[in-house]
Amino acid sequence: MSDATPETYVIDFRAAEQLLAARDPRGAVKLLDDVVAAHPENTAARLLRARAFFAAAQLRAAELEFSIVLEREPDNAFAHFALARTYERAARPQQARRHFRLAAALDPQPEYVAAARFEE
Repeated sequence: MSDATPETYVIDFRAAEQLLAARDPRGAVKLLDDVVAAHPENTAARLLRARAFFAAAQLRAAELEFSIVLEREPDNAFAHFALARTYERAARPQQARRHFRLAAALDPQPEYVAAARFEE
């Protein structure tokens, strides 16, 4: 997208949010690829793309994007939780438990605490 303006990327980001909400994760990924290519430092775009990869069952790609987000924002409880769910779907329970517990420690939301299974 050579003639893209900053506004184009905002529009694409918002459209990708709508596509993901409408259960079209692959369409969201296509829009976000251009946004992330133009602005690789944009953590919000990477997080949205990670969610879209997860929804599209592209677990390796989701894992990579969630990991990049966590390198930049190690205290992002949602990213830890989402990465844990990605590991869980990929049948990697040890990695999942670690990130579920980090999510719950950072933000003790009931969903995060339940997934962390601290009592075990």
